[in-house]
Amino acid sequence: MGEIEGTYRVLQTAGIRLSTQTPVGVSTLEPGQTRPPGMQEKHLYVRVKLLDNTVDVFGIEPKCAGQVLLTQVWKRLNLVECDYFGLEFQNAQSCWIWLEPMKPIIRQVRRPKNAMLRLAVKFFPPDPGQLQEEYTRYLFALQLKRDLLEERLPCSATTAALLTSHLLQAEIGDYDETLDREHLKANEYSPSQERSLKKILDFHQKHMGQTPAESDFQVLEIARKLEMYGLRFHTASDREGTKISLAVSHMGVLVFQGTTKINTFNWSKVRKLSFKRKRFLIKLHPEVHGPYQDTLEFLLGSRDECKNFWKICVEYHTFFRLLDHPKPKAKAVFFSRGSSFRYSGRTQKQLAEHVRDGGMKRIPYERRHSKTRASIRALTADLPKQSVSFTEVLGTSASFHLSPSSPAVPPGLPRLKDSSNSLADAQAPDSKPAASERSSRASVGGSSMQPARPPGPPELQPGPGLSADSARPSPFSQRGPLSPKPLLQAALSPAERGSCPLLSPALSEAGGARTQDQEEPRQECFPEDAAYFIAKEILATERTYLKDLEVLTVWFRSAVVKEGAMPTALMTLLFSSIDPVYEFHRGFLREVEQRLALWEDPSSTHTPGDHQRIGDILLRAMRQLKELTSYFQRHDEVLTELDKATKHCRKLELLYKEFELQKVCYLPLNAFLLKPTQRLMHYRLLLSRLCQHQSPGHRDHADCHDALEAITEVTTMLQHSLIRLENLQKLMELQQDLLGVDSLVAPGREFIREGCLHKLTRKGLQQRMFFLFSDMLLYTSKSVTRSSHFRIQGLLPLRGMLVEESQGESCAPHCFTIYAAQKTVVVAASTRQEKEKWMLDLNAAIQAARSSGDPPPELSGGALCTHSPRSSDEISLEQESEEDAQGTQGSLEGQGQHRANTMMHVCWYRNTSVSRADHSAAVENQLSGYLLRKFKNSDGWQRLWVVFTNFCLFFYKTHQDDHPLASLPLLGYSVSVPTVTDGIHKDYVFKLQFKSHVYFFRAESKYTFERWMEVIQRASTSPGRPPRFLQDCPCPSPGLEGEVREEE
Repeated sequence: MGEIEGTYRVLQTAGIRLSTQTPVGVSTLEPGQTRPPGMQEKHLYVRVKLLDNTVDVFGIEPKCAGQVLLTQVWKRLNLVECDYFGLEFQNAQSCWIWLEPMKPIIRQVRRPKNAMLRLAVKFFPPDPGQLQEEYTRYLFALQLKRDLLEERLPCSATTAALLTSHLLQAEIGDYDETLDREHLKANEYSPSQERSLKKILDFHQKHMGQTPAESDFQVLEIARKLEMYGLRFHTASDREGTKISLAVSHMGVLVFQGTTKINTFNWSKVRKLSFKRKRFLIKLHPEVHGPYQDTLEFLLGSRDECKNFWKICVEYHTFFRLLDHPKPKAKAVFFSRGSSFRYSGRTQKQLAEHVRDGGMKRIPYERRHSKTRASIRALTADLPKQSVSFTEVLGTSASFHLSPSSPAVPPGLPRLKDSSNSLADAQAPDSKPAASERSSRASVGGSSMQPARPPGPPELQPGPGLSADSARPSPFSQRGPLSPKPLLQAALSPAERGSCPLLSPALSEAGGARTQDQEEPRQECFPEDAAYFIAKEILATERTYLKDLEVLTVWFRSAVVKEGAMPTALMTLLFSSIDPVYEFHRGFLREVEQRLALWEDPSSTHTPGDHQRIGDILLRAMRQLKELTSYFQRHDEVLTELDKATKHCRKLELLYKEFELQKVCYLPLNAFLLKPTQRLMHYRLLLSRLCQHQSPGHRDHADCHDALEAITEVTTMLQHSLIRLENLQKLMELQQDLLGVDSLVAPGREFIREGCLHKLTRKGLQQRMFFLFSDMLLYTSKSVTRSSHFRIQGLLPLRGMLVEESQGESCAPHCFTIYAAQKTVVVAASTRQEKEKWMLDLNAAIQAARSSGDPPPELSGGALCTHSPRSSDEISLEQESEEDAQGTQGSLEGQGQHRANTMMHVCWYRNTSVSRADHSAAVENQLSGYLLRKFKNSDGWQRLWVVFTNFCLFFYKTHQDDHPLASLPLLGYSVSVPTVTDGIHKDYVFKLQFKSHVYFFRAESKYTFERWMEVIQRASTSPGRPPRFLQDCPCPSPGLEGEVREEE
């Protein structure tokens, strides 16, 4: 019977009149459980079983909606990416049902006081790299552990043993046969655990040194490749009565017969999902079903089962496919038809933006089993290896990103520190956490306690153009026995995968952590002479440059010789033009190192004037470089021949792409071929700076001046060659990233600008990536799949084009219109400065194309969008939506991995653009050296080797490391000095900030501090060297570029 509401009078019983004790009723709590303090009697107490099998009790109002309980759970767990999870309960038929946030709990759960709800993963992303929080990945691993035990994740016995071994490593640490057997005897991971015990122990023995965070990630990587990953079956039958099972995933609705998938209905093919009593209906788009039926019908066990599955489909589609959750429909006044159910949470895109923009602060967490036996190596190892997402990023990605500051841990919430994001902070050594908490920290970096020899450069056999001596890297590139364990480099997750969807790997704070007090005695007394700091800058950048050359002369040569993929003639041409340059710079670096060592040594027996100079070494080096000019001039031919060979040799093409995915190749491979010529330009700038700081009477001035004249003569001779090289390299790089074109390289075609604009379509303004060349304008769209390619959507020739600024109240901000020969496009920039940059470059390029008389541009091999001729005043509205444009890309994009941290991805996620002049300015503004990076939650600083190139900061533990640990693209970031509110009480500190993401770096001296500030500012604001067409034709509005950059 239902409850009767109203007023009534309490009748006194005989017992009350005789003053007997009032009965208190029967308790519904389990034996040993007590009601949480501070809860009033009017509250409803609901038990929730968490993923680690602990039970929490939550007090709620009896008539409150499910969202109230969900919010309490997320708050108690400090769960940031909470939208991936939900609470489920069993109905009368013992089927698990998701708790609806917008519906009262008492209308969903029968007898809530006696029910047991449980926390579970609701939405399974296709790639664990999209999960930006380490705590989220830990909970996902626990969910997969539960699925494995409940046989909801079918897999082979070997796979189950491998999953169990990683779970074992995450919970109890490194292999110990006795303790492993005891733990497995007391804990069950899978039904076949006893039969696979030997396999589990063998697998576990191979995970020595693996941190819990790494183990969680491996569990997710293995599970996501299984066909049943994240699927929940719903028994049904088709029209013929055949027994089948329905499931829903991120890609659409799946149909299984037994454990065999027999059909998939992608979201892009589905027009409508509905149910009618027990019938579940899928209505397809007309172009999908063709002459066959457009509506598919499946019969489920009951109406409730059918409606429950329909709700799950609605939520999955909204979460993974929509950019924003739909607004609820207005309620009908008299009556309504159909269900009013809508997904009420955030979509995956909104969740990634929420985490990226610092919507919640990360809180350390505690693992349930980590106190059992934590690995010593796990307490000191680097953070888990990440995979690309992007972002993920940025998202994500996730890409991984450099996470901003986070607050201290609230009292009473001991949890393991989140260290999955780039530049994650370790606890300062003087903080001394509790022993129990220290034992549970499984992924906090520290100095390596187990000396293990890291992988060094590969051993090579002499080949064409390779001497036995040049096959070895420079002696200063060898890593010591305590060098850090290498991490996998991630592509753009993302966020800014978190802060950007560009994926950058986690950077441990191990190996360089020191507190404020420990750091002070290490301050060195440097000479006051500016020439010393310039010489030190030459040394630091020379070390980085030699490492870049070793990518070709050592690492790429090793891969080519091993696979035998490159023709002998091309191999001879390539390495015969690089090896002499490499050998010269090895000797030059040794000389500079020796001179700087004498310069810094106060006990030197030489007179001060003998060793406190650098001009004599530079003069000899610049004269020797003049003799190597013929080798520099061949790099243009090498780049062209390498491009031709990769097109004609499939084996070389695969090797080329696989090598670019390696950690040591942190830039596009062909970009390293430009480094020798670009280094000459850098020498000229450094020598100019050195001459400016010296008076004419300085004893080193004459040598520096002669060296400057020598290198100026060489750079003047190679200036046009470098312009061709930079343009060719950029076209080749874009050709790899763009789908729908076989050859972007064409005679006379020059790259001008790339960036993100929003194009007006039928669904409103849609994000597109635009590429401006000297003869055409391309616009592309990007898929949300794991691939990082862009597909060409349209081509607009520049001849006959007109660009006008859009005006009127109906126009979007910063909007302008492009009138092409057969099409009109309306686009909007992110800022007024971006709009003016685009209009300036477009008008200049149009005027140059009008006077050139070149034939119309053509792109071979691309399936471009074709449109019928239109009138000049007709605005093009793209027919395809963002989802439809992505639906046809799967077959092409799924063929392999690709680098996702290229410049176009940074522009895409930062919503900005970069011109060729900007690229040239970035080449002239490169810097390397040691910096101190401030920890987020303490006053400690971490010493890192930092390289600034290609608009990006790359972080190493030492200058001897072969690959970066993390990267931070600086497009969109501002550089400034800290303010009073920042609370930084140190000298020579500069601040990098993008939205809510702030990082502090400290230089060793005033000179290096000013140089870092100057280089970063110039790389983002300097007009650089204009392209050829800007030199040959008058610009529509001269000086506009300068005004724009001054305002920025």
